[in-house]
Amino acid sequence: MGNASRPFRRIAYFLCLLSVLLLTEGKKPVKPKCPAWCTCTKDNALCENARSIPRSVPPDVISLSFVRSAFTKIPEGSFLLTPSLQLLLFTSNTFDVISDDAFMGLPHLEYFIFFYRSLANNNLQSLPKDIFKGLDSLTNVDLRGNAFNCDCKLKWLVEWLGSTNATVEDIYCESPPEYKKRKINSLSSKEFDCIITEFEVFQSLPYQSLSVDTFSYMNDEHVVIAQPFTGKCIFLEWDHVEVMFRNYDNITGTSTVVCKPIVIESQLYVIVAQLFGGSHIYKRDIFANKFIKIQDIEILKIRKPNDIETFRIAEDWYFVVADSSKAGFTTVYKWNGNGFYSHQSLHAWYRDTDVEFLEIAGKPHLILSSSSQRPVIYQWNKGTNEFVKRFDIQDMEDAYAVKHFKVKEDVYICLTRFIGDSKVMKWGGSAFLDLQRMPSRGSMVFQPLQIRNYQYAILGSDYSFTQVYYWDAEKAKFVKFQELNIQAPRSFIHVSIDKRDFLFASSFKGTTLIYKHVRVDLSA
Repeated sequence: MGNASRPFRRIAYFLCLLSVLLLTEGKKPVKPKCPAWCTCTKDNALCENARSIPRSVPPDVISLSFVRSAFTKIPEGSFLLTPSLQLLLFTSNTFDVISDDAFMGLPHLEYFIFFYRSLANNNLQSLPKDIFKGLDSLTNVDLRGNAFNCDCKLKWLVEWLGSTNATVEDIYCESPPEYKKRKINSLSSKEFDCIITEFEVFQSLPYQSLSVDTFSYMNDEHVVIAQPFTGKCIFLEWDHVEVMFRNYDNITGTSTVVCKPIVIESQLYVIVAQLFGGSHIYKRDIFANKFIKIQDIEILKIRKPNDIETFRIAEDWYFVVADSSKAGFTTVYKWNGNGFYSHQSLHAWYRDTDVEFLEIAGKPHLILSSSSQRPVIYQWNKGTNEFVKRFDIQDMEDAYAVKHFKVKEDVYICLTRFIGDSKVMKWGGSAFLDLQRMPSRGSMVFQPLQIRNYQYAILGSDYSFTQVYYWDAEKAKFVKFQELNIQAPRSFIHVSIDKRDFLFASSFKGTTLIYKHVRVDLSA
């Protein structure tokens, strides 16, 4: 009869095994036990009360069943010694673990059955990924009756069900609640959000720092860090061979608080703000391959600089310095082709601690934060080419800093408080409205950052862990994401290079840390 008799032989073997299993479902097994655990005929084996996967089954056996086995784990490669198996059946077993590649080495397996009447006694909530890998001959798989937990660990099964030619009876989710009683066969892999992200320490720089900034220059990405105690601006570049950041130059000064780069017509300038000895502007001399001081910033206006913001309006370049001294002026400087000159003084006598440039409804604005009053918003006037005071941000006294971000077309701001709750506010058309409060103590930075498609906000603290929040698009608010251990953080910046994403975290009291932003696939 040759191959024509093969289907009849399969049915005969299956019926024979089924009849034996039904008989052994009673209290007393019909078949006597044997010392070798298995009763073998030429083509099949029945293993009762086995304490482990038997290794003495003839390699040419084509059917193997386990009844009331005492083992709870199916290790990797359990059936490598039985490559001829065509039917594998389990009944009245209790498995806690089925290892990856537990059923590898079975190229001829066509029937893989967990007998339904016994599944109530199993603890299977999931199955290892690729459990059916290499079993291309499978025609029937029965997994009914399991209490499957339909999470990311089971995403592979959903994908496999959509691609296999084997017949699979309907199986159902028991958890999580949103999937309870849903057919796994009907789920789509798109319903599983299995990609998460996290920040992991990549590199530590052995010095304290205040400001961190990034800039593109000469077709490469660079980082500049202000060191207040050594008075230096440290410049870093990416080492493509060593795969790490390294120092390549510095500007030496005294009590440096901000090193702000600005590239104008392919020329790099750096505004260096210092608490003592005045503030200066340096130019990168590409022929001498070093920084040269080209200009001093008027010391009578800028007495105690605390923050610098650069921006462009129409074709003109500007930078603004927030001055935190009682007698200082927050001042806007404009590029005239050869250097920067004082363009406008703002907010005199208010001890400004932070300045933020942003666009609201397509118009340039500045937000000044002060230790003595609520944040003030200025709007650019095209007629006078100056900023005009517009309004205060209500109910937000003692905001140390304000930083903005956008989600689609909506504008939001993060307001930092050293004492009291920090806030997230949303532009409502005529004012910023409260959206969310974050408990904060000793916070001097609340920095929103976008890394690829992920929007974060990082709330630093001098007294506890730094809190990283992730923007939940469905809730339209931030949710807690991760804690970072950083001593007295003052600024954060995202740097993208070589298809890698990094988070630089300054530290006023400890080491400057570089975190790598990694994506983790929970379904892998």
